[in-house]
Amino acid sequence: MRTRAATGDRLWSRDLLLAVLSYFLVACAFSLLMPTLPLFLSKELEVEPTHVGVVLSSYVLALLLVRPFSGYLVDRFPRKRMLLLTTLLFVLTFAGYLFAVTTGFFIAVRFVHGLFWGLSTVAANTVAIDIIPSARRAEGIGWFGVGMNLAMATAPYLGVTIYEEHGFPMLIGATLAMGLLSVAVIPFIRVAPRPCPVVRAPISLDRFILVKALPVLFSQVFVAFGWGTLVAFAVLYAGEQGLANAGIFFLFLAGGVVLSRVTSGRLVDRGHVHVLMAASMAMIAGGFFTFGLFPGMRMFCLAAAVIGLGYGTLFPALQTIYVNMAPASQRGTANSTYLTGFDLGIGAGMLLGATLAEHHGYARMYLATGVLALVALVIYWTISRRVYEQGRPDRKSAPEEP
Repeated sequence: MRTRAATGDRLWSRDLLLAVLSYFLVACAFSLLMPTLPLFLSKELEVEPTHVGVVLSSYVLALLLVRPFSGYLVDRFPRKRMLLLTTLLFVLTFAGYLFAVTTGFFIAVRFVHGLFWGLSTVAANTVAIDIIPSARRAEGIGWFGVGMNLAMATAPYLGVTIYEEHGFPMLIGATLAMGLLSVAVIPFIRVAPRPCPVVRAPISLDRFILVKALPVLFSQVFVAFGWGTLVAFAVLYAGEQGLANAGIFFLFLAGGVVLSRVTSGRLVDRGHVHVLMAASMAMIAGGFFTFGLFPGMRMFCLAAAVIGLGYGTLFPALQTIYVNMAPASQRGTANSTYLTGFDLGIGAGMLLGATLAEHHGYARMYLATGVLALVALVIYWTISRRVYEQGRPDRKSAPEEP
């Protein structure tokens, strides 16, 4: 039996609101540590910048290892149960940071954290898409992603404040509290049961990664590079320029993300996905060029807003491309492939960005990031766009399954 959200065109339902709330809370918990771990490692453990990049990107390595299997597991087992279990394990891992006093221990905890983050995010995105009506999928994905992006943009500001005023243990306490609230919401989300296939599909590579979408993923990696440099080094870059509480960067980033996400989804549903993809990459490139060329708080905040507009437009458009290229039985695989593209780009941004910053400075690192966003635009417009149009299945021939 389908829920009303699954059968009609009504976007907002009780279940989607709860899914957004749960995702927002767990993303807040995760994002509290994004700008504060570099500070803790560099100031209190005196870890060198290149080693900071290794610690931060260790969770990305775990994501890359688990993402393909997470898509298969989410498609194979009840999605709500997978969401509850993986989110709980992810939240409990936060306690490990309280005992991490060496670089090696931090790498181990981050790696385990990455495993559970990879599983829980795929489950959360797939549960949300099961709830969202197909006719308003991009718009729904956009709104669902607002919770995540708001968390990634506002929680770092809160995290920096908690860390500077109360210390690292209090910060970990805050992550645990937010994470457990997220877990408490999940049992109240209603997800329509999926029919079990009469014949189980054979195991193949396409069950773990959406093979026909790989050209799209290739262009995505170049533009995702910038997000990795932001979460790892934006605060350190601001500190180098002598700017007070660099966490304000993430507030302006959030403003740009929300402003774009609440409108871009509707435009994608109306068939303007390629124009939005090109515009988003151009905005991201322009924002990073501004970030690297013009110092000072005003330009710092302007660059954040422009970058937020770019990524906020990119996220729902790109995720819709992946979901539309897959049958409903492979939504988990489509979401895991979409998230894998960001994992690869973000990991590269953290690792290679650290090397660029150490040898050439943060400003030149962000200029290089802007160039990579333009490379992504060229690849998308010349290759990925055509692949999407050729690879999208005909959805008029069969009804959507939940």
